[in-house]
Amino acid sequence: MTRTVDSAPEVQVADGRLRGRMDQGVAAFLGIPYAAPPFGARRMRPPEPPIRWEGERSATDYGPTCPKGNGDPLFPEVVIPGEECLNLNVWTPDPGGAGLPVLVWIHGGMFTKGSGSVAGYRGTSFARDGVVCVTINYRLGAEGFVYLGDGTANLGLLDQIAALEWVQDNIAAFGGDPGKVTVAGQSAGAMSVSTLLAMPRARGLFRQAVTQSGASAQTLTAEAAAGVASRLAESLGVAPTREGFGEVPAGRLARAASALVEEDQIGPDPATWARLPFAPVVDGDTLPDHPLDALRSGAGSGVRLLTGWNRDDTRIGLVPTGMIDIIDERMLSSVVGALGGPDGTVERYRAARPGASDGDLLAAVTTDCFIRVPAIRVAEARLEAGEADTWMYRFDHESPSFAGRLGAAHAVELPYVFDLLDDASSRPLIGDEPSRVVADTAHSAWVRFVAGGHPGWPRYTLADRSTALIDEGITVVDDPDGAEREMWAGRR
Repeated sequence: MTRTVDSAPEVQVADGRLRGRMDQGVAAFLGIPYAAPPFGARRMRPPEPPIRWEGERSATDYGPTCPKGNGDPLFPEVVIPGEECLNLNVWTPDPGGAGLPVLVWIHGGMFTKGSGSVAGYRGTSFARDGVVCVTINYRLGAEGFVYLGDGTANLGLLDQIAALEWVQDNIAAFGGDPGKVTVAGQSAGAMSVSTLLAMPRARGLFRQAVTQSGASAQTLTAEAAAGVASRLAESLGVAPTREGFGEVPAGRLARAASALVEEDQIGPDPATWARLPFAPVVDGDTLPDHPLDALRSGAGSGVRLLTGWNRDDTRIGLVPTGMIDIIDERMLSSVVGALGGPDGTVERYRAARPGASDGDLLAAVTTDCFIRVPAIRVAEARLEAGEADTWMYRFDHESPSFAGRLGAAHAVELPYVFDLLDDASSRPLIGDEPSRVVADTAHSAWVRFVAGGHPGWPRYTLADRSTALIDEGITVVDDPDGAEREMWAGRR
């Protein structure tokens, strides 16, 4: 049952009645709990059902955010205090409708930062175009991903599954069809989606998936994850147990986890640069197998997948820091060797980019090694299992930021995919005059996929490797930069 009172939309969900607000012509319901507060006796435990409320609950403002690390100027953080942080937000074109497609967005942030209330994830444009858009919070850092070998693991992923279960049970109240759910994410959110495809507990909760600049390469073994827990415990001076970490205030624990990530990113060993200490763990239960192995065995084969990357993804870490200008040939060769690049890798990349600096070449190599090739490995694993509808894209539109040197870096596609060019917080990333044509191109492709199951270009196959290059239009190319892709055969 749905009704509107004084222009304020109202809906009835399983746990009580909600009153939302209008947001740019669509109905918005914000800060809805999908699980109980994960504190006190529930801290660092699997999510439990939300607590019912009496009467009407206001859903006009974003809810509390999960404890997390600090943001940076390119990715400003939203911090909202409170314990009811396992919440989600819904934008719908018609809360009284039925059968609408649904997009559930999982945010990025290296599994230590981010939230569903970031301004750049506002779902108004998707709702304007007929899609019910949902953004979620999930536990981060040690609260969501520490592994202690005690039978409890991947709490952040279990939170995501709980949110998807809530969508199955409640999205019809907002006009959505629980049989038309697409789960999507970028960076760590994309890594989450790739993992959800392989998780038995997520089976049947979504029919389609989108992964943007993130895949399965970050998955941790139980042994590696236990080592992270020991490092974290040592830095805090506590025992590496659930009880030991439970003695640490949530804010302090979040900052310590974020510090481990930063330590690995700036360390002298290139192999640690893209390694995330907190990430999905192959624990044998919630995640029985490595996602690629599960996909090769047919997991998620019935789920349509749109996957891809940004042409210059890793320039996000090289250009703003100035690191791109201090890379020389010796450093470039050393990094490529440490990453497992075979003999001739540097020469291959240099031949394809006449005049490129050593720093530019490092950006191209690390984008392929850390992001592009892992995305391709997911597509290949699905195809090895048989017929699995998969589409590949590469986002090529360059940002004018940092005197045009940022390029099509990590996350540059987000304001265009969400069609939120009016969001002032995105200006440092994409400049003051973002392209309306690029937004129309990218956003409409995502809407086509979410609503109709096809983004508008040929499927990816091992024979053709058709890839849509997205800029002011869409150009389909078979196996772009294929010679460089082949350099990483058997790797990543």
